This record gives sequence, structure tokens and C-alpha cells, in this order.
Amino acid sequence: MEDFHICPVTNYYKRVLLPVSYSLVFLLGLGLNSALLWRVLGRTRRRSSTVVYMTNLAVADLLYVLSLPLLIVADAMGGMWPFGNILCKTVRFFFFVNLHCSMLFLTCVSVHRFLGVCYPIAAVRLRTKRRAVFASGLVWTLANAEILPTLLFAHTGVINNMTVCFEMTNPGQFQVYFPYGLFLAIAGFLVPFIIVVTCYCSMIKALYCRAADRIFNAETVRVRKKSLHTLLIVCLVFVVCFLPYHIARLVYLFVRVYMPGNCNFLNVAMISFKVWKPVVSFNCCANPLLYFWGSDRNRRELRTWLWKRRTRVEPVVSLVDEDSMKRSSG
Repeated sequence: MEDFHICPVTNYYKRVLLPVSYSLVFLLGLGLNSALLWRVLGRTRRRSSTVVYMTNLAVADLLYVLSLPLLIVADAMGGMWPFGNILCKTVRFFFFVNLHCSMLFLTCVSVHRFLGVCYPIAAVRLRTKRRAVFASGLVWTLANAEILPTLLFAHTGVINNMTVCFEMTNPGQFQVYFPYGLFLAIAGFLVPFIIVVTCYCSMIKALYCRAADRIFNAETVRVRKKSLHTLLIVCLVFVVCFLPYHIARLVYLFVRVYMPGNCNFLNVAMISFKVWKPVVSFNCCANPLLYFWGSDRNRRELRTWLWKRRTRVEPVVSLVDEDSMKRSSG
């Protein structure tokens, strides 16, 4: 196994920030996405297009969440990778597939809302369950095709006598990896982001600039405003989770390729990239909230379920406390 000697990199944050962040993402992501799947598969009788997209999004998030325990252990050990080359490639592949599937499925939800608001007549024909299933299959195919080269680039190596799992590729191949990384940023992030922003701006124009025409009744305006709020949440997920990560990743790649000898700048770029990586992972926790809070009915059912759970627990607690008081007095 080839030993790569690179600039000394500050890695104190790996033992605290990354394991804690990934552990939180694992717990929240596993619980929220499992609840989403239980809700849409077990409790939803009518499988709409949105349900199809959110189900596929939850599956992608769960695949990523289930790979986090290996990263938690490795980061807690200071970056040492004891799980072998195959699991190294698998974990990196799942991370990027989840990332790109999340962006693409959120784009599908945005286009779905956009059609309903701006082209309601055509939406009746276009927003069908069959088309949603076809679009979901296309998303999985595109995402896997885009990320397939990761299985070649990502692998284990030795740095400073320690086996590590390279996230992108080893330091000697960054010149080859750079065009591919640039392609992922453009095709995987920039294009979906432009589509989402375009849909959002078009919906604002349809809701507010045409309000003077008085062609919409109160119910239509309410539904369209709800769609606008949903799309606003999607935009915020892109801006908060995806945008900083991709900027930091491109800067890190640029420094690796064109400024490899500037160790100080390399440290800053690497730390920025690693810090934003847990933030982008939180998108798998935000996606289920988009489903639960994007519908009035889902919010009511969630509140009802939580209230039932509370009313079940409170009598049990009261009985236990009463029984304890009787034994104490006796």
C-alpha cells in the first residue's frame, strides 16, 4: 500500500465535532425517515406524486444514515480506517448518492409545485403517479451514473503510518479528479439549484404579480401560497445545507490542485470543507420535516399522534407514583 506524505493537517476537530455531529444526524435521520416511511407506506392510502418523491427521498436518506456509524468510529479514532477498502468505497458512494438524490428529488418536488401553481391545467396531465415513478427511477439512474466513478477514486491508503479512507481520492490523483469534481458541482448541484430558484421566482410572479387580475378565488390562493411556502423551505435547504458545502469543496479541490505547497491555506480549506460536511448531512433530517410540516393534514395527524402518546404515558406515570406513595406510607 502506497504511503502518501502531505502537509501536516490540523485534525483536532475530527475527534469531537465530526463524531458528535454524525451521531446526532444518525439518531435524528433514522427516526425521522423511519417515521416518514411508516407514515406514507402504512398509513397513506392515496399515493400521490409528492408521496412517491418523498418515499424515495427517505430511502436515499436511510441508506446514507446507515453508513454513518463507520464514519463516527473512524473520526473518533482521528481518521484511522480499520474497515477495509470495500467498505471505504461503499461509504463514500452512499454519501454522494444520497447527496445527489436529495437535491434531485427536492428539485422534482419543486417542479411538481411549480406546475400546480403556474400551469394548473397541464398539471392535471403531468402530475400523475406514473410519471412520478418514472421520474424517481430516472433520478436513481442519473445519481448512480454520476457517482459511479467514486468507486474508482475512493480507496484506502496510508498517511503518516496510518490507514485512512480517502474521501475523494489520494493526493497523487487530484489532477485527474478535479474535472470530475467540477462536473459533480455543476451537474449535481448548480443545475438543480437554478431550477429550484427559477420555479420559486415564477411562483412568486404567479401569486403576486397576477393578483390584480382577480382570476383566483380564496381557496386557490391559499393552496398556491402553501406551495410557495413549501418551495421556500426547499430553497432554504439548498442555501443552508448544499451551497456552503459545495463552495467549500470546490475551494478545497482548487487548493489541492493549484496550491498544494501552501500548507497554511490547505489547512484552512480542509477545515472549512470538513466543518460544512456535517451541515450538508443534516439535509436527511430536514427532508422528513418538509413532508410532515408541508401539509395541514400531516401536521394535524402528527399532533394527534403525539397527544395520544402523551395521554398513554401520563396515566401510567400517575399509577406508578401513587403505588410508590402507598408503599412508602405503609
